[in-house]
Amino acid sequence: MLRPLMLVLRLLLLACGLLPAAQAEMLELRQAHVTSIVDGHLEERDTRLPYHWDRRHADRPGTAVFEVPLKLEQPPTEPHAVYFSRIGNRAEIWLNGVLLSRFGDVNRPNREDYAKAPQYVLIPSQLLQSDNLFRIVVSADGGRRGGLSGVMIGPEREVREHYNSVYRWLVNGSLAVAVFSLVVGVIALLLWLTQVDLGPGAPARRLNLYLSAGVAEFCWMLRLSNTAMTDPPLPWPWWGVVQTLAYAGWFCGAGLFCHYVAGWHRLPSMRWVRYAVWVLMLTSVPAAWLALTLHQDVYLTGWYGFATFLFIGYTVFYFGAAVRRPTTEHVLVAAAGVFNVLVGLRDWLVIRASGNIDEISWARYSSVLFGLALGYIVISRFRAASTQARDLMDNMAAKVQEKEHALEASYQQLEQLAREQERAAERTRILRDMHDGVGSHISAAIRQLQSGRASEEDLLQTLRDSMDQLKLSIDAMNLPPGDITTLLANLRYRLEPRFKASDITLVWDVDLLPPLARLEGKAMRQLQFMVFEALSNVLQHAQASELRIELRAQPGGGAELRVIDNGRGFDPERVQRKGLASLRERALAIGARLGVVSAPGQTVVAITID
Repeated sequence: MLRPLMLVLRLLLLACGLLPAAQAEMLELRQAHVTSIVDGHLEERDTRLPYHWDRRHADRPGTAVFEVPLKLEQPPTEPHAVYFSRIGNRAEIWLNGVLLSRFGDVNRPNREDYAKAPQYVLIPSQLLQSDNLFRIVVSADGGRRGGLSGVMIGPEREVREHYNSVYRWLVNGSLAVAVFSLVVGVIALLLWLTQVDLGPGAPARRLNLYLSAGVAEFCWMLRLSNTAMTDPPLPWPWWGVVQTLAYAGWFCGAGLFCHYVAGWHRLPSMRWVRYAVWVLMLTSVPAAWLALTLHQDVYLTGWYGFATFLFIGYTVFYFGAAVRRPTTEHVLVAAAGVFNVLVGLRDWLVIRASGNIDEISWARYSSVLFGLALGYIVISRFRAASTQARDLMDNMAAKVQEKEHALEASYQQLEQLAREQERAAERTRILRDMHDGVGSHISAAIRQLQSGRASEEDLLQTLRDSMDQLKLSIDAMNLPPGDITTLLANLRYRLEPRFKASDITLVWDVDLLPPLARLEGKAMRQLQFMVFEALSNVLQHAQASELRIELRAQPGGGAELRVIDNGRGFDPERVQRKGLASLRERALAIGARLGVVSAPGQTVVAITID
């Protein structure tokens, strides 16, 4: 069953240009004489290449010298090259006593490994004769698949094309799959960190489907990147143990990924599945260590075989479940699992069990199917989540629009109520101002008439104050917020005729100030009545001939207003008038500072607004 499958795959790769076509002028040398030294024991024999070191020497390290004869009808005139599909782990290549190339240090065991990739060496045409002898020194580590393949020689151009084709297929292809696994692993772990399962009635938890996929892909990336590492970060056999553990991590993570896709993680048996996965991964370490240190390949081959047949049984069961209850995700992952298990069985039979060093693992390429399956699952679930989110957003938008209409109607009602309250408050203020100002003056005039002792001049003064209060109450309705200059100008307009009638000269020393933001409408009215009270006191009591009004800006954006007269003055501490008490109350109400300084010849009322 495997041979036809291999033939079909080779034909496909040949059609895609990933495998080279046979070259008529290239020769492949198979006969060699080998002198090997293993555990101090020297052995000479004729052999036929390829030479599988681990099979010939029971996974024990050693060195060997291969003498490979080459006879040519006539010396070539163009450069030639020699190609090895496998050589090493470290090697030196000599031709007719001349060193052609060295791959690593043959005297340094358990480090470099050049047997994982094909090698290519250029041969100058002048070195080739009719009778030639290749002398190839090989240093091999036990259990590392070292040895020597057949020696392929021919014109440099043809050998190079063959080498480049195989290198692209084996090394570049492995690195491409490793990069793909790295990208898929990063995406899977990011999804695991950011996505949670919000099942009904259950606490939020992370989706371990993505964790298992991410761990599997990272392990496979580590496994495949080994192809390009001629000098790995750990010495042998530790690096071999790490590679075996990475392989175990890949197929155990892939198995858990399949389990989560099927939804079997919700079953009570999931606990035993986790135990089995951990046991399988942890047993890979002692199996690899025993095989590589005791030079007994049976431990590692047996462990690989057990894992392979265990997953064959799991895949058969999984595929049957997918067929009985098919979903796109379940069937897709089941198909990827079946293909990978078949490829894994082929690799175990052809490479591990038979020990063929010319064959390469196909599993490095079939693993891409799991990454593609994960990509499909992520995209399909994202589309489903997007559809749900879009429906949810549409429902929320409809409800929000409904609430907005209800709020708009409520806002209109509130706005209407606010306007009515504002009109009522304005009416109340006007009535209060008229009551406190105009009403008090009219009441005073009535008392003056009833007493019969008030002069006509006093009665006229009281009525004039009442009229001024009424006009100011009306003016206060249209005062610009914060504009003190306009406020003073309005008072000047209302009261200047009375100052002239009283023979008081009005000196106007007012700067044009920008409006103060802190003085809203109510504060402006308080300030208006404060200034009016100060001016009214001058008219009624000061007996002054000159009145000066000053307005200056204060540092920091405030203002200072001063009312100065040259009247007879008074003692602010001893004289307690109703008007002075009213000034202090109004200043406190608007947060202003009031200063009153009085002496015969000058009285200053200062209002400072910070």
